[in-house]
Amino acid sequence: MRIILAEPRGFCAGVDRAIEIVERALVKFGPPIYVRHEIVHNRHVVQRLRDKGAVFVDDLAEVPDGAMTVFSAHGVARNVINEAKSRALPFIDGTCPLVTKVHAEGQRYAKSGRDIILIGHPGHPEVVGTLGQIDGTVMLVANMAEAEKLAVRDPTQLAYITQTTLSVDDTRAIIAVLKARFPLIEGPETRDICYATQNRQDAVRQLARQVDVMLVIGSQTSSNSNRLREIGSEMGIPSYLIDDGDDLKPDWLTGATTIGITAGASAPEDLVSHVVTTIQKFYPHAMVERGLGVNENVTFKIPAVLAD
Repeated sequence: MRIILAEPRGFCAGVDRAIEIVERALVKFGPPIYVRHEIVHNRHVVQRLRDKGAVFVDDLAEVPDGAMTVFSAHGVARNVINEAKSRALPFIDGTCPLVTKVHAEGQRYAKSGRDIILIGHPGHPEVVGTLGQIDGTVMLVANMAEAEKLAVRDPTQLAYITQTTLSVDDTRAIIAVLKARFPLIEGPETRDICYATQNRQDAVRQLARQVDVMLVIGSQTSSNSNRLREIGSEMGIPSYLIDDGDDLKPDWLTGATTIGITAGASAPEDLVSHVVTTIQKFYPHAMVERGLGVNENVTFKIPAVLAD
């Protein structure tokens, strides 16, 4: 039995930054620190922060007056920020800088008089936040079929932006439909798909050519983790999305000689180790090796209020 670990995998710079923001806020201001929505989509990460004194809420109405509040890495709508300001709530914005970049692009297109097409998944926190950051007309498109049917006011005054954690291939196909229907549309190709999302998807494609089974570690609510599982399945490899080693079913591995393991951008490395250890309980001589892939060295600055 061989176990090949995808490279890269797991935490991205935006997730590292978001977690560090909460941890530093707990040290500097003391618990409790209130966090609007899960800081990232991983129950293990959320529980560890909860154990340190973070309180996760769905609405600012749940935050006591004067309590330090952190906004999640997915970003928030402008009305959430305005509500915090109106209540004089001290807050720290944990929005991933790459999501903030998408907000800025959408705002720029809207100011130029263009209607915006947002490619993304309805209800996803990042999409909700982006929709609430842009003035003017924003139309949400989730797939090629919706892009084919989309009715617009002026086909000469359109622009598109994208959720950062989508499938690169799916997004490229949707953009191709939009460009075929609206030749004058403006947009960033797939550059808004974040570097970490793209790198992890590329690594899974490479890994799928070498393995019999793919295990993706991540939350069921994690968009980028779900995409990794889908890519493995699309390449004909039995692929499973699991929270940790406890979710692993031994019969998934029956007859396999090579197991691929990757992790979504919000899954910590110790969960990868837990899955490997679980496999080795069934196959004690399983050898672990690392795949070839991009070496990531991206970092994002911590907000000044938390800087050393």
